[in-house]
Amino acid sequence: MMTTPALLPISSRRIPTLSVGTASFPHHRATLRLSEKFILLLILSAFITLCFGAFFFLPDSSKHKRFDLGLEDVLIPHIDANKGGKNPGNYLIHGQGHDEHRHREEEERLRNKIRADHEKALEEAKEKLKKSQDEIRAEIQTEKNKVIQEMKKKEHKQLPPVPVPKLIDIKAGDPGDPDVREKRDKIKEMMKHAWDNYRQYGWGYNELKPIAKKGHTTNIFGNAQMGATIVDALDTLYIMGLLEEFREGQDWIENHLDFSVNSEVSVFEVNIRFIGGLLAAYYLAGQEVFRNKAVQLAGKLLPAFNTPTGIPWAMVNLKSGVGRNWGWASAGSSILAEFGTLHMEFVHLSYLTGDPVYYNKVMHIRKLLQKMDHPNGLYPNYLNPRTGRWGQHHTSVGGLGDSFYEYLLKAWLMSDKTDMEARKMYDDAIEAIERHLIRKSSGGLVFIGEWKNGHLERKMGHLTCFAGGMFALGADGSRNDKAGHYLQLGAEIAHTCHESYDRTVLKLGPEAFKFDGGAEAVAVRQNEKYYILRPEVIETYWYMWRFTHDPKYRQWGWEAAQAIDKYCRVSGGFSGVKDVYSSSPAYDDVQQSFFLAETLKYLYLLFSSDDLLPFDNWVFNTEAHPLPILRLGNSTFSGSPTSR
Repeated sequence: MMTTPALLPISSRRIPTLSVGTASFPHHRATLRLSEKFILLLILSAFITLCFGAFFFLPDSSKHKRFDLGLEDVLIPHIDANKGGKNPGNYLIHGQGHDEHRHREEEERLRNKIRADHEKALEEAKEKLKKSQDEIRAEIQTEKNKVIQEMKKKEHKQLPPVPVPKLIDIKAGDPGDPDVREKRDKIKEMMKHAWDNYRQYGWGYNELKPIAKKGHTTNIFGNAQMGATIVDALDTLYIMGLLEEFREGQDWIENHLDFSVNSEVSVFEVNIRFIGGLLAAYYLAGQEVFRNKAVQLAGKLLPAFNTPTGIPWAMVNLKSGVGRNWGWASAGSSILAEFGTLHMEFVHLSYLTGDPVYYNKVMHIRKLLQKMDHPNGLYPNYLNPRTGRWGQHHTSVGGLGDSFYEYLLKAWLMSDKTDMEARKMYDDAIEAIERHLIRKSSGGLVFIGEWKNGHLERKMGHLTCFAGGMFALGADGSRNDKAGHYLQLGAEIAHTCHESYDRTVLKLGPEAFKFDGGAEAVAVRQNEKYYILRPEVIETYWYMWRFTHDPKYRQWGWEAAQAIDKYCRVSGGFSGVKDVYSSSPAYDDVQQSFFLAETLKYLYLLFSSDDLLPFDNWVFNTEAHPLPILRLGNSTFSGSPTSR
């Protein structure tokens, strides 16, 4: 997190720090003895049991025939007179087909059962009170151990075998050209510098403070040390052939990565970094620990979907399952780029487990979005999970919106181009974006603005620069034979974003840049001049290189790599800088996990040959974690013979 509040990133992926207030109440130590606590617990249990039983003693009345929650009738057990009460598996809506005599018999049976249960509980309480405190403690501990063992059994439940793609050859990707190979080796050295310093100074923490040389975390990961950099960097280490470092990370994950922590995390960030990173590591290296950990974590995220609409909360507590949204989001809304960036990982989770629950969650989101009104064909960035209504009509292909559009395209690609519903949504959205958001400046630079309150803001964020690569990736298969048009649009966005780098002193791009008046592709406000090791511009260079092999993209990528190494490298790793227009900028003292996951990976791939993670077999999630294309029917998730 930035050391200066004014320099906080303004994006959906880097959420501002939440201030934690002081506790409202003082802490008191418990004064009751164990036996007294146990008696109180028994009394409370008996009271609840009696209250529950009283429900069945209520007289039958039209006022109690149905519970209306505004959703569906609540089903409760009821005896069907036509079957003589011999089929307790049937459920009827309470009040229908009433048989008074049998209803009285059922009530009497329930009364007797509750009375017997109550007497049994009292007898057990008397027996407990005869025991010593040590005996009671031992029994409590025994019960706790049983619960723990049951939980462990669930966590280590064997997952079904699935077919997996052929493992990549870590020697693949040699560019052949000695000059290009030398540049690729330099990127690998930068990765090792970043990893080794994290290993020395921040091991187990989420990120590293390379100036202070200590661990760092932000509120997107809660207060837990979850080793975000380890999980995020694993596949990059593997691809680069840094196998010793990879095994260090695997060992930490196997022995220390724990999701049963009382910590509130970003559902979006944990999904793209942790689940995406673990899945990629599993597909690349084949170690079951990665698949198991991904599935365990996914289970912790599912309670976030418990909203009236099924649109997940932005944050969820991994222990309690309680969710909520960011306080700054419009009218308590969820963010489009967050709930819209789950599809790739969740489809793979269903594929790897045979459990359709993950697939169903993301498809429900898609169906809901399809039914909604789209102002000017655009998707606003805010959606209220309680009401299902849009919040503020702000549309962006940068922060708050970006990866939603990316995942529509990649859902189609990942399905081996069979998910035509996703492709249609992508095409419709891109056509609306072209009509309303894409413009050309007076200086000839094509940019993507932001739609706010009915007008276009002529500003583009660093995050938006990923779109150049997206347009190129989606060119093949576009409507009306417009593949050439979208490839050219990608090239124009790449050129604009390169200009945003080239017009700074450090040759590194600012967080946001404007196209107003005489200012083109430059940041105007001080809090938009920082560079936090972001990957989006380099990402677009790589995609454009793969599709065109135009040497300028490798040249631009090398310029960026040299600038990062010159201005962001410190003895303790790599740090973001606060002003790219200053020849001696201050550091923000954060080595972001995405620097290892994305920025360095894209640079390494840029200087590799195309046979390293080819697009015919792999699709990259928004954190640059490669996931294989699933050549399956749309509804098939698992059950095929294993090939690993």
